[in-house]
Amino acid sequence: MKRAGLALWLPVTLLGVWQILTSLRWLDPLFFPAPSTLLSVAWQMLRQGELTEQTLHTLVRMFIGFTAGSAAGLLCGLVMGSIPSVEASLEPLISAIYSTPNLTLLPLLMMFFGVGNTAGIILIATGCFILVATHALDAVRRVNHAYVELAANYGANRVAILRKVYIPACLPGIFTGMRLAVGRALIIAVSVELVSPRDGLGSMIWLAWQTLSTERLYVGVLTTAFLGLLFNVALRGLETRLIPWGRRTS
Repeated sequence: MKRAGLALWLPVTLLGVWQILTSLRWLDPLFFPAPSTLLSVAWQMLRQGELTEQTLHTLVRMFIGFTAGSAAGLLCGLVMGSIPSVEASLEPLISAIYSTPNLTLLPLLMMFFGVGNTAGIILIATGCFILVATHALDAVRRVNHAYVELAANYGANRVAILRKVYIPACLPGIFTGMRLAVGRALIIAVSVELVSPRDGLGSMIWLAWQTLSTERLYVGVLTTAFLGLLFNVALRGLETRLIPWGRRTS
């Protein structure tokens, strides 16, 4: 309860100040609609189904890309951490892609895969792949080899060492990578919709900006922020349940 209070007091205070300043006309309602107005517009968009529909379009792209990219990144990171020659071969390429802004790859992908959903999903998967692979690799590197030697001295075979030593030791780092990857997936999904507006939250935000529908623009941005917070909290809760020993290390 105390942690929730510490997390909520600042945004609640800011919203209250925002509401008061807008009511007093110290902020222009055209550019800073009152939170109560935004809540009313959001409710209306929900009743009409528009907000739900656009959110689902974004989430479908995001989860397809996140699932594919995270699975491939996890496998790649574990293999790189286990086989030095594979790490030496792939790490420069992964570092180069990591340093490249994601959206700069979109025109190239659209040239090969067209302007549909495929290019955007591949871009999301690429961003998630890099993050999860990097954190999985670092997690394998940080495994204390004293534990591996101890398990081997007690007669543990390779499968037992993997199951009892490597996996428990790597899970906190892997979850950190996945938590960052789900945020990156949402960012890329909305960014792609802004650059190539068809549907989704990014498209809704772009259309609202073009038509100066300030309330709808704020609703789109705040919905995106809420989804990011929700995914982060959900993954933290799952991490706490599955790997309580990793609270300090992640």
